[in-house]
Amino acid sequence: MLTIKGLNQYYGGSHILRDVSFEVPLGACTAVLGRNGVGKTTLLKCLVGLTPLRSGTINFAGRDIAALPPYERARLGIGYVPQGREIFPRLTVEENLLMGLATQPRGAKIPPRIFDMFPVLKDMLQRRGGDLSGGQQQQLAIGRALAANPKLLILDEPTEGIQPSIIKDIERVIAGLAKSGEMAILLVEQYYDFARTLADHYVVMSRGEVVKSGRSADMERDNVKALLAI
Repeated sequence: MLTIKGLNQYYGGSHILRDVSFEVPLGACTAVLGRNGVGKTTLLKCLVGLTPLRSGTINFAGRDIAALPPYERARLGIGYVPQGREIFPRLTVEENLLMGLATQPRGAKIPPRIFDMFPVLKDMLQRRGGDLSGGQQQQLAIGRALAANPKLLILDEPTEGIQPSIIKDIERVIAGLAKSGEMAILLVEQYYDFARTLADHYVVMSRGEVVKSGRSADMERDNVKALLAI
């Protein structure tokens, strides 16, 4: 579904991404792991078009999208859940979810399955996003990204600042989406156990480059956890 080859990006004179290459297959969850500051969020911003590439290619569903603006990438089927959630705090839950339909035909409705995945949202449709707890906001951010039925769902640190009970709910939803075979999932995460539970494949980044990758079944053998230690 997604093939990344030779991605390079700089901030000033700092080389942030260094020839990053890997694939994200359909019907599976690929986890990108690494300590703070290794370029994970920059990588995702390059994939969704918020940060331009210096060099490299991004092939999504057979099409080179490296030169496309963010809204075109969203229209092609890329859903993005940014770090920190970034919901619209003054809009209601319903209005936030409707924003996820911006790339869909006029009159498109919020898919009912979002409320099956996150029942709490159905009872809060008229509450403002800024009045929700951190965990509820994260569920809303994921629901907003899923509203457009993406082919690729990108999540940046979905467990950050979230209580354990809601982490379990999010884990259940992501696992179900991956098993459905209808989309590819790219998960950036520092929480090793969460990533190991969900991932089919893993990629470890350090200082802007991929230093190890493989199957999630081999993460223990490959000593991935040690690569994440400070």
